[in-house]
Amino acid sequence: MIQSNRLDECRVCHRKRVRKFLSLGKTALANNFLTREQLKRHEPVYPLEVGYCRGCRYVQLWKPVPPKAMFDRYLYVSSTSSTLSRHLTSVADAVVQKLGLTDGDLVVDIGSNDGCLLRGFKAHGVHVLGVEPARNLVGLARRAGVATYNGYFSLATAKRLRRRYGPAMAVTATNSFLHIPDLDDYLAGLDAWMAPEGVFVIEFHYLADLMKQGAFDTVYHEHVSYYSLHPLIFLFDRFGMEVMDVKRLPVHHGQLRVYVKRKTGSRPVADSVAQLLDAETRLGLGRYATYAVFARNVFHNIRKIQRTLLGLKRSGASIAGYGAPAKGNTLLNVCRIGPDVLDFIADKSRLKQGLFTPGQHIPVVPAEKILQAQPDYLLLLAWNFAEEIMQEQGEYIRRGGKFIVPVPRVRII
Repeated sequence: MIQSNRLDECRVCHRKRVRKFLSLGKTALANNFLTREQLKRHEPVYPLEVGYCRGCRYVQLWKPVPPKAMFDRYLYVSSTSSTLSRHLTSVADAVVQKLGLTDGDLVVDIGSNDGCLLRGFKAHGVHVLGVEPARNLVGLARRAGVATYNGYFSLATAKRLRRRYGPAMAVTATNSFLHIPDLDDYLAGLDAWMAPEGVFVIEFHYLADLMKQGAFDTVYHEHVSYYSLHPLIFLFDRFGMEVMDVKRLPVHHGQLRVYVKRKTGSRPVADSVAQLLDAETRLGLGRYATYAVFARNVFHNIRKIQRTLLGLKRSGASIAGYGAPAKGNTLLNVCRIGPDVLDFIADKSRLKQGLFTPGQHIPVVPAEKILQAQPDYLLLLAWNFAEEIMQEQGEYIRRGGKFIVPVPRVRII
């Protein structure tokens, strides 16, 4: 349902002009997969609600969950997807070329995961350092030869690491920038570590694309922020920085790459910035009514997903899921899809295999289980990698298997 409650204060502009537009109920944390023993214990759930600030146009989670509840141990591994791995390599290539990085320069990746992005930078001969709070992922990165600090990024962390490693010519944050509840401390840390001519490069699922696709499953507790360009201009201006270039990207069905520099830096501001701001205004991203319409469309699609799956089950069809990403758990929990609908979920990540999904408690199994069981349908929970998955599952298709793509609209392939 659409609600009109207000958040006390916007995290970007600190004004009390935030209005709730989407409430998806209470859900479990999307990456907190459970062991069989943990199924016996109480599983906490948290409100999953989103609001829009009429002061700076920032779209934000209504009530963030403390980061330590989500990131001390993290099961999403960047290298699991070949599509994402190739994209991260291309990010490193593009940043090195655009910024003219050389052998002595330091590149820092915040939320560096298993070091996949930094391996691409290392190939260019620059110095690299990851900052990653999840202990299990730090071990993976270090074993791959990527120097990684285990901890949360903050002003205190930035000052300490700058003293040890020197100023950063490039700081990157691919998707992890969406996870930050305390933006002031984060930006103060960036300001403390970035070199005078340094550049901050972020990528995230772009709000305009998210709304166009009706991608409600991208909403989960890790994602505190849902950015368009306008609030970023406002945010970085407060810290003496400015957006110098932007680029829309097809990965994840619509991401935005943003380059940020100090206002005192010599790099020029590209025309792409003003052009995208104009486009956002035309799309209605500065009007609350746009978000209210989005919310209505979301619930229409949720009902359609439910009707499609229940109709197939009633006809006697067997259904399993493919992919166990966080977004998939939002979809499962909001649509109330449990083990009575999906026999299992197949995923390539060994960290998730043998566990159960948060909230709905569906078992996660190796991908090889698909051909062993040959379900009639596979629900693509990682629908943003549909092409990659269907190419990998050629034998399943040859045997007559079909795919259910739930977003942007329900369709059977």
